[in-house]
Amino acid sequence: MALIVVYCLAPFYWMAVSSFRRSSDLFSKSPLPSPWSLENYEAVLRSSNGFGRALLNSMIVAGTTTLLTLVIATFTAYALARLDFRGKNIVLALVIATSMFPGISLVVPLLKLFTDNLHWVNTYQAMIVPSLSFALPLAVWNLTAFFRQLPRELEQAAMVDGCTPGQAFRKVILPLTAPGVFTTAILTFIGAWNEFIIALSMVNRSSMQTATVAIAQFGGATGFDVPYGTKMAAGVVVTIPLVVLVLIFQRRIIAGLTAGAVK
Repeated sequence: MALIVVYCLAPFYWMAVSSFRRSSDLFSKSPLPSPWSLENYEAVLRSSNGFGRALLNSMIVAGTTTLLTLVIATFTAYALARLDFRGKNIVLALVIATSMFPGISLVVPLLKLFTDNLHWVNTYQAMIVPSLSFALPLAVWNLTAFFRQLPRELEQAAMVDGCTPGQAFRKVILPLTAPGVFTTAILTFIGAWNEFIIALSMVNRSSMQTATVAIAQFGGATGFDVPYGTKMAAGVVVTIPLVVLVLIFQRRIIAGLTAGAVK
């Protein structure tokens, strides 16, 4: 386990260490920077690409995608878990099958649709809607499994006590599925936050770029060199919200991942 942890975290450690090195020391092999420098972070904050705006764009796209995914997936998963209708398993299979299409194969048709018909290029919805289509299948699949674990008698008991079906769902079922909802929300947010292909293809205006695209387009001092230190610092800045999110909700995540493991 220790070897696996070291193998997974070593690139992130080197990214963080390199972000604090001076440009002249960037290729040093020492385990810690000497001396420590904040020049890369200053370069990120002073970036002409507007990195702060890019972070805000990423937050808007990822947050909206997560919220819409949870709302749609919760109702869809509850219907698939509770309603009995012909072809339900086929519907579930189709839902999960849609997630097997690689994003790169959809870029050209989506770009043509957004350019010629909807005129969505350089808008938030051009990034949110495709991200939503990629996030929904996994969210529906996960939440369906959580809803199936809950006995139907819970809703029946609530309705005997005077609740309507909607109230039973809102007041009884949703609180019990909170671990699964939190896990799904965080996985969806991470996926939308790290999304690159769609954001790169649908937006060519710098004020609408997300953080991942802005990092890829950082230029060096001459425009021809690669600003490794600046990219490392920007990578650390982009990673911090995800780390904070996981640390805050780590108990919810673990509860959601292990729910239903033991009867």
